[in-house]
Amino acid sequence: MIEGFEALLDRLTATSRALFGDDLIGVYLHGSAAMGCFNPKTSDLDLLLVTDTAPERAQKRAFLQTLLKLNSQAPPKGLELSVVRRQVCDPFQYPTPYEFHFSPSHLELALRDAERYLDVLVGTDRDLAAHFMIVRRFGIALWGPPAAEVFGPVPKEAYLDSLLYDVGNAEAEIWSDPVYLTLNLCRVLAFVREGAVLSKKEGGSWALQNLPEHFSDWVGAAVQAYVGDGKMVADPGVAQDFARYMLEEIRPKKF
Repeated sequence: MIEGFEALLDRLTATSRALFGDDLIGVYLHGSAAMGCFNPKTSDLDLLLVTDTAPERAQKRAFLQTLLKLNSQAPPKGLELSVVRRQVCDPFQYPTPYEFHFSPSHLELALRDAERYLDVLVGTDRDLAAHFMIVRRFGIALWGPPAAEVFGPVPKEAYLDSLLYDVGNAEAEIWSDPVYLTLNLCRVLAFVREGAVLSKKEGGSWALQNLPEHFSDWVGAAVQAYVGDGKMVADPGVAQDFARYMLEEIRPKKF
């Protein structure tokens, strides 16, 4: 369990069991919290809930209200959570359907118009391929069977497409979120070259050993920011040069 957030995760798990009852298969912690590099200053809490059938609207409405309250107890980056049906987990489906999603990026809509939120936050999400890969390998079952018994293998092609979807606009966007995009690009290239499934911190460490030396200061600064306070001064020119190089190295690879 993540120190300082045990009560939050216990309450979230208890609420999930109460709301979804026998339909709930499991509650799984993934991301940095499961991979050993959680930093309350720079990390969010990533969770996946698996249900047997699609939750009813009333259940999702009640769950949303609980998550809005719990999010205030989360680290600054908040909670990110998706609810998926077991049938899309094994065999894995891509793009992956989801029944409900919560994240700080949609917080304004949730507070302003909860019914609209419930209409919009359902569909498919290419990011889930990356989440499923991580949860299958590293996920912590807060309730339910081990993740590897619920989540089937994720094909390399789907995992890579999911990663590329996340960093595809890095050249234009890296200056605005340099830590996140720098370290994500590093772990994508590690997967492309070596098939390694790494955390952002591990991706940065890998890059320091494998990228041209003139990128060392940039990557090193991103790693230090990630394990520190999350702050990194981004020189737009250096940031774009790095992103351009990384995308050129990543995109030609075919499986």
